[in-house]
Amino acid sequence: MTEATIKAPVVTIDGPSGSGKGTIAKLLADKLGYALLDSGALYRLTALAALNADVDLADEARVAQIAANLDIRFDIAGGEVSAMLSGKDVSRDIRMERVSMAASQVAAIPAVRSALLQRQRDFRAAPGLVADGRDMGTTVFPDAPVKIFLTASAEERARRRFDQLRGRGVSVSLRDLLEDIRARDDRDMNRAASPLAPAEDATVLDSTDIDIDGVLQKVLELVQKRIA
Repeated sequence: MTEATIKAPVVTIDGPSGSGKGTIAKLLADKLGYALLDSGALYRLTALAALNADVDLADEARVAQIAANLDIRFDIAGGEVSAMLSGKDVSRDIRMERVSMAASQVAAIPAVRSALLQRQRDFRAAPGLVADGRDMGTTVFPDAPVKIFLTASAEERARRRFDQLRGRGVSVSLRDLLEDIRARDDRDMNRAASPLAPAEDATVLDSTDIDIDGVLQKVLELVQKRIA
C-alpha cells in the first residue's frame, strides 16, 4: 500500500437498507471529487453470481469461493455507475428484490466478508474515497476521519422503496416490502460477522423527516470540519 493511499481521506456512510446512504454517497463523492465505493454492490454481485450458478446460498464455502473470484468492475459514464459482472452490465439485475434478499444472506457469511475485505480497501486512493455500506466505519475503514450512520424508520424506508419500484413500473406490496426490510434489518444487526451498528465515533443522522438536500448539507458540514 502506497503512502498516498494510506493518507487518502475516507468518508464512510453506513446504515440499513433504504436509508438513502447510496444516494448521499454518490452526491457527496461528486461534490468532493472523490472516488466512490458501493460496497453493497459487491455483495449483490456475489449473490447474483451465486444465483446464476445455481449455488445454494447455504453452501458457505462455494459462495465464498465465488466472492474471491468475481470478475467485476465499476464503469462511470455520464454521472452514472455501472456494475459489470464478467463483462456484462448487471446494474439493474443486482437491484432486483430477490438479489437484494440474497445479498443480505451472503453478507452474513464470514468467509465472504473476509474475501471481499481487501477488495474494498483497495478502493482507497487520492484524493479521497466515499464508502457506502454497512460496516465501512467499523470494519473496513476504522480510521476514517468522517463516519456517518444514516438511518430512517422501517416504515419510511419501505415507502421509499415502494415509490422507487412503482416508478419503474414494478407492482409490489408495501406490506411485503416492510416485512422484507424488517427481516433484513434483523439479519444484518444480528449476524456474527460485522453486524450492522454505528461506529463508536460515528455521527448518527436520521433521515426520516429530512430530504436528500438536507442530509447532504449536514454531511458536507461534517466533512468540512474534519477534513482539512
